[in-house]
Amino acid sequence: MEGKELETALEGVLFASGEPLSAQRLCLGLETDQAGLEEAAASLEKRLAGEGRGIRLVRLEDSWQLCSAPELAPRIRAILEWKPPKLSRASLETLAVVAYHQPVTRAFVDQVRGVDSAHTMGLLLERGLLEEAGKLDVPGHPALFRTTSDFLRTFGLSSLEELPPLPDQGEIIARGAAERREEDGA
Repeated sequence: MEGKELETALEGVLFASGEPLSAQRLCLGLETDQAGLEEAAASLEKRLAGEGRGIRLVRLEDSWQLCSAPELAPRIRAILEWKPPKLSRASLETLAVVAYHQPVTRAFVDQVRGVDSAHTMGLLLERGLLEEAGKLDVPGHPALFRTTSDFLRTFGLSSLEELPPLPDQGEIIARGAAERREEDGA
């Protein structure tokens, strides 16, 4: 398959799937190589955006998915009564620790946050925002965790490289000192 035929097949497969499909799986199923897939995906992405269609092709790390156009989100929410998941401060902190340092153990998350994160991590696993990523090769073999493609979709990211950079320690300390001075009225 080549050109327009490959682009049409890619669109059909992704539409039917409803979930992200890996580039490797797409290449095998569409009988093309990575370069052919990239070319078809770029063409499809450009066509969908250029025609003002209600769907967009989204890349999620090494996978592709068809999603609704972001500008339609308010209408889609109103019609389908879909609400993005509400995440507590603890959930957001836990996700941040995992996203920036993954794969991590629960003990690492507990150490960074300074509290027991078992309940929060359990909820995030149930919601599909975190997943197990193997075991650490140390005594006890604790589970390792990482974020999922649902995490990327929830936060509107194509990959983890789009996360904002972490501030350095000096900046955090200076910001905390400035906040304390403001609170003290100095």
